[in-house]
Formats: sequence, C-alpha cells, structure tokens
Amino acid sequence: MVDSFEKIDVKICATPIDGAVFVAKQIANLIQSKQAKGEKCVLGLATGSTPIKMYAELVRLHKEEGLSFKNVISFNLDEYYPIDKDAYQSYWSFMHRHLFNHVDIDPSNIHLPNGNAPKEEMKKYCESFEKMIEAVGGIDLQILGIGQNGHIGFNEPGSSILSKTRLINLENSTRIANSYEFQTISKVPRLAVTMGISTILKAKKILLMAWGNKADIVAKSVEGNITETIPASILQQHADCSFVIDEIASKALTRINSPWLTGECIWTNAMVKRAVIDLSRKLKKSILSLTAHDYTENGLSDLLVEKGDAYEINLQVFYLLRDTITGWPGGKPNSVIPAHPERSAPHPKRCLIFSPHPDDDIISMGGTFMRLHDQGHEVHVAYQTSGNIAVSDEFVTRFIDFAVGFEEMLGIDFQKSKAQLDAARSFIASKTKDQMDTPEIRAIKGLIRKGEAKATCRYVGLTDDRCHFLNMPFYETGAIEKKPLGEEDILITMELLKKLKPHQVYCAGDLADPHGTHKVCLEAVFEALKRLKATNEPWVKDCWVWLYKGAWQEWSIDEIEMAIPMSPDQVKKKRFGIFIHQSQKDAVPFQGSDSREFWQRAEDRNANTANIYAELGLTKYAAMEAFVRWHY
Repeated sequence: MVDSFEKIDVKICATPIDGAVFVAKQIANLIQSKQAKGEKCVLGLATGSTPIKMYAELVRLHKEEGLSFKNVISFNLDEYYPIDKDAYQSYWSFMHRHLFNHVDIDPSNIHLPNGNAPKEEMKKYCESFEKMIEAVGGIDLQILGIGQNGHIGFNEPGSSILSKTRLINLENSTRIANSYEFQTISKVPRLAVTMGISTILKAKKILLMAWGNKADIVAKSVEGNITETIPASILQQHADCSFVIDEIASKALTRINSPWLTGECIWTNAMVKRAVIDLSRKLKKSILSLTAHDYTENGLSDLLVEKGDAYEINLQVFYLLRDTITGWPGGKPNSVIPAHPERSAPHPKRCLIFSPHPDDDIISMGGTFMRLHDQGHEVHVAYQTSGNIAVSDEFVTRFIDFAVGFEEMLGIDFQKSKAQLDAARSFIASKTKDQMDTPEIRAIKGLIRKGEAKATCRYVGLTDDRCHFLNMPFYETGAIEKKPLGEEDILITMELLKKLKPHQVYCAGDLADPHGTHKVCLEAVFEALKRLKATNEPWVKDCWVWLYKGAWQEWSIDEIEMAIPMSPDQVKKKRFGIFIHQSQKDAVPFQGSDSREFWQRAEDRNANTANIYAELGLTKYAAMEAFVRWHY
C-alpha cells in the first residue's frame, strides 16, 4: 500500500551520492553481464548536473575495481544547437570531461548528436542517428534526468509520444534552468538536437535520476495522468522503468507527503502537525475551525482514533505553530519562555551568519540579520565564496573606468596599475564566448562583490571587522563547474568557528541553487561542526545551528521551527539592503528556473509564508523569514 499511488517504480535514496552509486552499480552490472556473454552493451547516456556523481562513480569503478568499457557502445540523448563540440558547455565536452577521457571505451563506439551540422542537413542526420541505434540492436539501458517542466532529453512539453531524433526549439524555462552553464541566458542556444520520446521508449530498460528540488515534477510524472504536457509521465507506459531519487526529491510523493493516505501512520507531533496543516490548507479553513467530519472525510479518521477530540488536535497544532513565531531570533532577554524557539541566555549572543555567496545573507535572512544587530547581539558574517563568476564583464569595465578616472582625478600616475587595468580591459574586449576569465579578471570580479558585501554589512550597522571573507578554494576554478568540497575548505571553516566560538550559527539550507554552491558550503559547515564537537570544546555543545532558505525556495510551513515576522518598513529596509548588490541587479546571473530578481523572489516568498500562517488562523504579518534547526 505504501507506494500504491505510484505508477512507476521509485527507489528513494538518502542522498544524491547514494542514488548515483546505485545507478552506477546497475550500469556496471549490465556491462559485466554482457561481457560474460561476449556481447556489446549499448548505453543511452544523459548530461547535466544530475548524472555527474554517477559518472564519477563509474570512473572510480573503472580505476579501482577494474570495470572495463571496451564492450560499451554509447548514444547520448541530446546536444545544444548550434555549438562547437569543443566548447566547454557542449555535451561532447561534458561527456569526455566526466567519463570518456577516464575509461577505456573505444572512441569509435561513442555517439553524440552533432551540434554543428548544417541546418539543412539536420533532418537527414537525425534519421541516420536513429539508424545507428537500430543497427546495434537498440539501447539496453537508457539513463535520464528530468527538467522542472518534465522534459526528458530535450523533449519539451507537447512533444509527441511518436517523436524521434530531431531538432527542437528549447522552452524559455529550460534555457533559464540551463543558464548556469553559460552565465547568462542570452548565451544559451535556442535549439537542441534530441532523441525523441519514441526513441527513448524503445530502450529495454530506463533509469531516471532526480535530485533536490525536483519533487513536484517527480510526483506529477509518477502519480499523475499520462500527458504529453509532462513528457516524463509517458514513461508510465514503459515495461521496465524506474525513478531513482533522493529524499528531497521524494517529498511530494503521497507516501512521503501524506503517508496517512497510503496505510498505517505513526502519529508523531511532527506528523500530526503536517497532516492538520495539509487538511487546513486543502479545505481553506483555519486550523481551529476544523471539525471531526473534516478529519473523517479526508482520510484522517485514524488520527481521531489515536488522539481523540478534533478540537484538542486543532489546539495542539495551533500552539505548535504559534510558538514558532518570535520577534527575538537571538532569544528574549530576561525571560523564561519554555516554548520559545531560542534560549534567552546568554544575552547578548555571538552570532555567525554563513553566506555562500556575498548576498545570500541579506537576500535570505536580511530581516533577521538586522534584528539580531538591533537587539544588541554581536553579529558576524562569513562570506564563504567570492561569487566572482556571477559578475558580468560589463561591470568589470565599469569599475576599471572608475579606477582609471579616480587616479586621473587625483593626478596620480600609477603606471603599473594602469597597465594592468588596460590589459584587463583589452582581455574583456577580445574575450570569446567560451573563454575562461584570467586570474586578474576573477580578482576584480571578486573585489566588486566583496565591496558590495561590506557595504551591506555597514548598512545593517556592522563594522568591517565583523565581515569575514573565506574565499573557499573549491569555488575558485574560474569555470562554472566547481571542485568537490576539499579538506582546505573544511579547515578554513573550522578556523573561523574556533576563533569566534559563536552561540548561534546561521547557514544556507537552500539546496536548490542551480550550480550547487549552497550545498557544498553547507557540507563544509556541517563537517566543521562535527569535527569540533568531537574535540569536546565547551562552546560547541552550546552552539545552536539555524538553517535558512529564501533565495531559491522556502521551508514548508510544517517544517518551520522559527518564524521571524517583518513589518512593511522592515521589508523595505531589507529590499534596499539587497539593492546594494548592484552587480546582481536587473540581470540575475545563474537564475535557475526563476526569472525574477532576487529581491522579488525574497519578498514574494517571505510574504507567502506570512500569508499561509494567517490563513491557518495565526496573526497576519507583512512577511516572515523562516528557519529550521539542525542538530549535530
């Protein structure tokens, strides 16, 4: 009964790494079983951020456990059009960078769609691609990812179930989602070559991977009706298809989101809270207005049997929600409030806000940031990365013009610096589309973001010594793709924690950012705190960790453990703080699937959180910032 709503087999793994290892093992098993029979193994391969860890595991299996790819024939799903195969963003480059250059596959067995063939020859080329697949007996195992709009390969919503390999126009939402690979959406190709849905369905076995913020589209694909408006839902027709997802991507599945509808449920306080909030929102009734009839008619009769009177359940959940709301994020001094989210003592507290990029602090928790300072706490901000890759070349030239003009205005002749600035200007003027910035350009871009971050801290009221720029090495590749979390990143984080010995730590739990920086930064803080806890230093066990979201998504209401209300004036003040980050204003680099500016996203999400609280019967505020506590 647990998975009774799911029309496709779904395996939920704890983390994306666990899921990647599982899929890699399936691929390895198939390769080896084919080798034992003396047969070729035909793989359909995918690109994008989702399969990167899976390819890393295949490379590890090859290098450490002897997995051979000599019998493998590969066909890739898709490719941008037009794009040179040697371009960093091409899927030809991606596959060689992540897999082919590291294993013993025969280059003649590698087949990727041609992203640079003459347009008038594309139809004939696509037909030949289909014939190549047929000639080797079809695809044994097809690997897929899934887009936010449900696309598989580049088969956008509306793609026919009968479609074959073809040139396709990319939806704007797909181009926005993939803009992290190109820095700005204007550089993302508008066309792509893709295997068709019928081509994919011909594969003998299909494994679709989804991590992180794909929960809604995964649930629609697996539990909804088959429709061409959600291409992944058509996979319900395949005889051997499985989705491999992580826990975050599973959250909208009925068995996870509403387990009381799929069988027996253990009614913890958290589960009761989730069920009652879900019922209240579904019926558009405040929590205290729910009746026993409402519970019975909506699959919650078991909750009544276990907990008794409906009104008592309503009160329990109402109080749980009420107690999350506080105007004192650092604890209310000289007070004893047992249900308050934070401790009253000590006061003032030493608070450390970790900001993955130089603007996440003000975007995601600007109201709380300002309130902590205003209430007398010692607030520090640690900017974990330089954020230099998100600064446009136009902004660099603007600052170079200022620097040169400033020297001229003062009558200073700094020949060396002028020569360096002229060289930087010349590089940008001749920079090609896929060319990586020089270290000097990256340094200038980092300096721009550092100046904006310091200006924001001064706006809040912090002195410069409260700003800490960690410049974590994993980020400093000069490319969009970053290195994995390294030992130096962890040691840098530990050093700052040991120096400040904070009572409170705030860090980004928002794992939906399109290039994964938030996730790496969060892992660095978690690992640092775990190691420090093992040292038994007294301050560590008294340090509470609060996770914020806001730049890309928000905590669901049932998850929130501390909600900081904001007045209309506080919302405006936060907005003006975000505006200080001018290099990120008007044209958001790496905006993911959300085309709004960050200040608009933050305000809408904060207002939406406040509105939901009000709809549930709590006090109506202009906005709310939400936090969840992490226990270690």
